[in-house]
Amino acid sequence: MKHHAYISETSTGPPDVVGMTQSELEGFFADLGKEGYRAAQVMKWVHQGLTDTFDGMTNLSKTLRSDLSQRARILRPRVVRDVRSDDGTRKFLMKLEDGLDVETVLIPGDDHDTLCVSTQIGCAMGCRICRTARMGPVRDLTSGEIVSQLLEVRRQVPESRITNVVFMGMGEPLANFDRTVKAVAIMTHPNGPQISWRRLTVSTAGLVPRIPDLGRTVRAKLAVSLNAATDEQRSAIMPINRKYPIASLIRALTNYPLPRRDRITIEYVIIDGFNDSDSDARELVRVLNPIRAKVNLIPLNDGIANDLRKPRPERVLRFQEILMSKSLMAIVRRSRGADIMAACGQLAAKTGESE
Repeated sequence: MKHHAYISETSTGPPDVVGMTQSELEGFFADLGKEGYRAAQVMKWVHQGLTDTFDGMTNLSKTLRSDLSQRARILRPRVVRDVRSDDGTRKFLMKLEDGLDVETVLIPGDDHDTLCVSTQIGCAMGCRICRTARMGPVRDLTSGEIVSQLLEVRRQVPESRITNVVFMGMGEPLANFDRTVKAVAIMTHPNGPQISWRRLTVSTAGLVPRIPDLGRTVRAKLAVSLNAATDEQRSAIMPINRKYPIASLIRALTNYPLPRRDRITIEYVIIDGFNDSDSDARELVRVLNPIRAKVNLIPLNDGIANDLRKPRPERVLRFQEILMSKSLMAIVRRSRGADIMAACGQLAAKTGESE
């Protein structure tokens, strides 16, 4: 078996094993002159046993545990705030090793829970319907920092039933491509946190060149924040559309490798008087005609943009009716965690303001 050398993603200190794939761990142990099967043991302890020290890995010798403690680390963020919504949603503010903060959201369901993880601190996309955009770009998260959000919430909430993970938190996942796909590979590995790829969704604002790369590199569900049916509308709220207009985005989506019964999720934030008319709905049907898609209709949440308003409920239902009448699957997403600023578009961890 070919092992892959591990290059530490952290700027200082020993490498973080949370962000290593199994093949990288095997390479790491080979460099130590140790057996390859130790990689699976360590991976299970970290991701399934949720241990944050090598001392607790009782099926490893004391000598090896001591050696690992000097050669590697198990980095975990520190939860500095846990805010609970009236609807059961929980938002965790986590402090990373360098003192910067990131937000992660746990969304309870009837028979499973969903975790919304972040891939960057801040974001460079500049979307006007997202509070994270106001932060601007700060830095990418490492693959370990992405994965550790899941591990830490499972530690903090042991009764949680997190089977679904969505890469829809702070940041543009495909702008942090290599670390995002590595985090997906770790989360879906049998020795990792054991998230099925069918229950893991990567969302993008439309970074067109990276969409086919994602499909070729890992297996994951794909969601796209479209939010408008014309270039004029979309460019007004999503600057990325000026570089990658809707036609180029749809072409990339037609080439995304989809299992036979799967659909690409199209996220459409509805804004009063902007993109919620009957003609907008009909144009959306036309735009999406070339791809197998389902649409999540998301009424704009409060506190995002002063000049943009939440649509009237009857307008949202009318929009949905038009899509459904044209055989386009459309679901109105109930806002979760809006009262704690944990809903779609509301995440914006403020560094230095967490304690």
